[in-house]
Formats: sequence, structure tokens, C-alpha cells
Amino acid sequence: MPLLLKDRAVVVSPLALVTTAEARMLHIALTPTVWRRLRRGIYVNRAAYEKLLPWTKYSVRVHAFARLHPDAALCLESAAVPHGLPHFGQTEYIHVYDPHRSRSRKFGDVFVHTSIEQREVGRIGGVLTTSFLDTVIDLCRVLPPAHALTIADSAISPVQGGLLTLDQLRAESETQENRRGRSLLRWVWARADGLSESPSESVSRAVIEWSGFEQPELQRKFHYEGELDRTDFFFPSNGAIGEADGWEKYQLKDPKKAAVLLADEKRREDRLRRNGHPFARWEFAGARKVKPLVEALLAAKVRRIAPPQMRMLKTLSINPRAVPPPTSRP
Repeated sequence: MPLLLKDRAVVVSPLALVTTAEARMLHIALTPTVWRRLRRGIYVNRAAYEKLLPWTKYSVRVHAFARLHPDAALCLESAAVPHGLPHFGQTEYIHVYDPHRSRSRKFGDVFVHTSIEQREVGRIGGVLTTSFLDTVIDLCRVLPPAHALTIADSAISPVQGGLLTLDQLRAESETQENRRGRSLLRWVWARADGLSESPSESVSRAVIEWSGFEQPELQRKFHYEGELDRTDFFFPSNGAIGEADGWEKYQLKDPKKAAVLLADEKRREDRLRRNGHPFARWEFAGARKVKPLVEALLAAKVRRIAPPQMRMLKTLSINPRAVPPPTSRP
């Protein structure tokens, strides 16, 4: 089953936050070897924090900030945390919206934004954020193209629990005076598709286009041998089927369920192959690396109709908004 926005939403910190006042009351010694200081007066267990995935670390940082500044309105990637929008590694800054400032400004790891457009603000689980509509449009203006497409797809996909329509996104963005990222918005709105059921599918669609392959049909259904099979991608020129695997759908944490689901998937793929469909399968990581996806489609004889767009493909490996990788010292 696709992951819903509401299930992806992080409305409370994934790790317990401990303030200095709470530590004194509970007689907890905030030793640096055991506790990591996230913000002034707010700590988390160091070992538990270091084990978290990058986006979950960012979620903890966002909630630590919100704990310290409950009246600050989160925006952009920070607002994406409680809204449950797709994530891409650990964002460098905590993003905050303040309409009363004359200009945007950075304070350490906090980026305070102003805007010529007024943002609608509300609370989610006690955390103040820009609205879902504003957050989606703001992110689609600034993220790398494939990431922006993923955000838009999730926002309009009923299967992912999306709350908007493409017409709403387009109409709202066209009324805004802000011209930043307008060409990116046009690119996204032209490709956003509510049939996309996961970030893996959205990124894969961008890679398929930029690699020069024909445009696939999404969620095509087939009736063979008394069964109904639905596919991620169908390529009309040779009948090939493409599948962007997300391992969460196989429920690997439950071995019994996983065994049943994997066996069903094997029978499904065999059934489609028997009925004349070349098959290509890749993982999310394979789409982002490009080469595994391209090799899978070429092996399935999917037709290339244009040369690769190398400049666009390079955007998959660059996210200027993420925490910079650690520099290696000689």
C-alpha cells in the first residue's frame, strides 16, 4: 500500500526532547557523552540521535526549535515535517516564516523568510506552520526539479492522501507576485500527475524523461488468467512494464507477511511476462543513480526517442538545500 501523507507526518518529535529544567527536576546529568545539545537548553540522547536517518534527524531538529519557539511559523521543508510531505535527506536550515520582517535573514541554522505574498498559517499538533497549499507551492519553487515534482504529485494524489488539485496549485501560483522559480513551477505543473503513488514513481518519471525514453502510461491495468494486475509504468511502443520498487510495500518487518507478498509479486511478474510484456524493475536508489533505471529499461527494449538531458540528470545528485557532506581532512 502507498504511504499516506498523514502516516508520513511527524507531529511530535521522534526522540524525547529534554530541557535543562526537566533534567534538573529529574536529576539527569546532561553529560556530553550521553546527551547531545540540539538548541539552547534542549537535549536528546546522543546515541539514539546518531542512529536516525537524515530526514528523521531533521524532524527532531524541527521539533526542538518549535519547542523553544512555539509561536514561530514553520515553512518550506520545516513545514513539510508536520504536513507529511516527501523528504530528501537532512535539510541544512530550519525554515521560519515571519511576515513582519522587511527582508529574509539567517540566524545560525535558522532561516527566517519574509514574502510579498501573505501566507496562511495554522497549527498541526500544536506546531505552527504555513498552510498545506502554501507549503507545497513554496517547496516547488525552490527544490531540485525531481524533488519538486515529487512534492506536487503527493499533494494531488488521492492514493497518497493528497488534499489538492493541480488546478488549485496552478491557479494559486499564478496569482502570486513572487517570480522566483516560476519557470520551475511551469515545468512541474506540466508534469504533475495524481496517478503517481510514491516518491519513487515521481523521481522515476523525471529520470525516464531526462534519459530520453518514451513517456509511459501510469497505473495501466491488465486482465490475464483471471487476475487483475496494475502496473507502475507501461511503455506503449513495445508493451514493456516498469516497476519502481519501494520495499516498504512488502512489509519486510513481518517475515510471514513479507513472504506472502513477495510470492504474490513473483507470480504477478511471471504472469505479465507470459502474456508478452518485457519487464523492467528498479529501486528508488536506482532511479536516483540513473544508470540502474536506464539499464533496466534498455534490457526491456524500451524505445529511446530523444538524447539524454545531462544537465537535468545532474540535478538528481545535487541538493543545495541539504546539510553539506563532511569535509575530509588530509
